[in-house]
Amino acid sequence: MKASAFVYPWDVAGDPGAADRIAGLGVEQATLAAAYHSTRALTPRHPRHRIVTAEHAAVLYPPGDRWAGRVLRPYVAGDWAPGDAWGEAAGALAAAGLEVHTWVVLAHNSRLGMEHPHTSVVNAHGDRYPWAPCIAQPAVRAYLVDLAAEAAVRPGAHGTELESLGWYGLRHLHAHDKTAGVALGDAGEYLMSLCFCPDCRDGYGGHGLDADKLAAVVRAALEPVWRGAPDGEGWRDVERLLGADTAAATLAWREHTARTLQEDAVAAVRAAAPEGFQVLLHADPVSYHCGANAGVDPAHILSVADGVVVPCVGGTELLAPFAARAGLDTVLAANLTVVSGLGGSPDTLAADAARAQDAGATELRLYHAGLASDGDLAAVQEALSGH
Repeated sequence: MKASAFVYPWDVAGDPGAADRIAGLGVEQATLAAAYHSTRALTPRHPRHRIVTAEHAAVLYPPGDRWAGRVLRPYVAGDWAPGDAWGEAAGALAAAGLEVHTWVVLAHNSRLGMEHPHTSVVNAHGDRYPWAPCIAQPAVRAYLVDLAAEAAVRPGAHGTELESLGWYGLRHLHAHDKTAGVALGDAGEYLMSLCFCPDCRDGYGGHGLDADKLAAVVRAALEPVWRGAPDGEGWRDVERLLGADTAAATLAWREHTARTLQEDAVAAVRAAAPEGFQVLLHADPVSYHCGANAGVDPAHILSVADGVVVPCVGGTELLAPFAARAGLDTVLAANLTVVSGLGGSPDTLAADAARAQDAGATELRLYHAGLASDGDLAAVQEALSGH
């Protein structure tokens, strides 16, 4: 199976040995961040720094003229990725023999939400989630579609991987997160991720729901959770809490909103890209799930994109729904963490890759070449040498 390593531009720029070191792992591709959220990242081998603090979500290249005069526009990076950091890193990786694809984070942007609060998801209690742009809002959708096209199709890129192209909800891993004190479960996460901004309120109305009554039902359904009552798992529990018809109406609105955004974003990327440009989505086969791996309907998304990148850290069960709908040319990339300090298992990579292949994976994604220790990278190299 073809393997690709995730990389940040700051892992490569300024380190003359980085590109060859990544190529030496045995990967054929580098998936290089072109638009990314705020983060604090370790760079254990870089000759100039050990910690990079990306203070806000930013594009890692100079944004184009399409943003002139627009209120919602991408932020440029600070000194953690100045100028065309993506282009500099991509050039070095390509010179080392790697095929370079872009890695584009979309509906996850805390600075956007802080500077333009009206763009954020609003829960049933009236709390805003500044990290989560509401993908139902026309201005947000236009911003995300144009960002997808621009950030994905960078000079020299052979394809892209679009992350967070769907609903973002409560779960975020925000700075010093303190939200795990009450176990919400699958159903609680869904209820706490329902948006009640003006556009979503209108959307619920179009599906026969009164938004005020729905918000009250959601708040009441969550009350036992705040008192520590165990919450069930899965969609059946959402139906129990909201009623089957109400639950179905909320999901219909959210699925339609996400699907049409995904269709528009992929179409915009294809229109901007050369022939043969590969478009993948980071995806979860459970359509009501939120987050970086957008909840999707496998049949629909595989009719839109060339394939998906699927989280497989805890096992390969999420691959099966996509494998059942895959065509001969569909890319099913199993995303495996190879950083021990982040819970990854580089020492079992060969076995994990074999299990993923048996479950239908056609490619591997390795998170993350820049964050891993020397020992982790040595284990990856050993695993891929017999791959």
